[in-house]
Amino acid sequence: MDNDTAGRTGAISAAAGPDPSLGEVVAVLEELYPPESAQSWDRVGLVAGDPAQPVRTILLAVDPTLEVIAEAAAAGADLIITHHPLLLRGIHSVATTTAKGAAVTDLLVNDIALFCAHTNADVADPGVGHALAAACGLGETEALQVTEDQELGRVGELPEPVTLAELATRLQAALPPAPVGVRVSGPADATVRRVAVLGGAGDSAFDAVRSSGADVYVTADLRHHPALEAREEARGARPYLIDAGHWASEWLWLPQLRATLAAHLPDSVSLEISTVRTDPWDFVVGAQPPHDAGGSR
Repeated sequence: MDNDTAGRTGAISAAAGPDPSLGEVVAVLEELYPPESAQSWDRVGLVAGDPAQPVRTILLAVDPTLEVIAEAAAAGADLIITHHPLLLRGIHSVATTTAKGAAVTDLLVNDIALFCAHTNADVADPGVGHALAAACGLGETEALQVTEDQELGRVGELPEPVTLAELATRLQAALPPAPVGVRVSGPADATVRRVAVLGGAGDSAFDAVRSSGADVYVTADLRHHPALEAREEARGARPYLIDAGHWASEWLWLPQLRATLAAHLPDSVSLEISTVRTDPWDFVVGAQPPHDAGGSR
């Protein structure tokens, strides 16, 4: 690690030894993604692990699934950092008869720590929103909305106008491959420039999107009724909608996270991005090509 990196706020000095402790890594993560910046309903931070254990290999993933944990065990990882929490809702058993219980057991048996940065990573600068904005081709952005005193989502303008189909195609090329791909509501040849983005589920932010003056809203998990009502309110015009998929839209944060951690941790720590696709869908039948999109809306 060079002297510039070692001197940065929150960076672990190489003098501390080749292998930082989990506690030291957690301290860096909590400085980058303060737990107090998470939404009140969220559950973030260290889920499993001994703060004294050394960390040599870290696996980065969106979801702490059983397959991701198995991948970490096979790679000899000491720590998994995920975006989504493992224990967002209360449970009363960690028996292996449930998936959550099996996940906790696998973590403990394989001596793998788990740290989750969820909405505190959404609101970070840079964070999930910035990664999605960059994938769309946006430069300078501002907050889409402020929730619980935290900026959530981004909105900005493309360097030049493009068609809705061109924007969707550009975004799809930046996303990891996912079976469902990118869903679009609006005429393929419509011209767009101002773009609002919100990684993950975003159909609760339509009022903020309309207030932002965005031509198109890029998010995920758009449910039938909220999306239909939003298009009805727009009378078929702006804002158009792009559903990039929950897993894919938030996966974009992982390369950014790796680069950020590389600047704060010793070179001895290996940072790997999970190769497991945790999108729950496997294939699509009968998708409509862009030139037929839009219908009567």
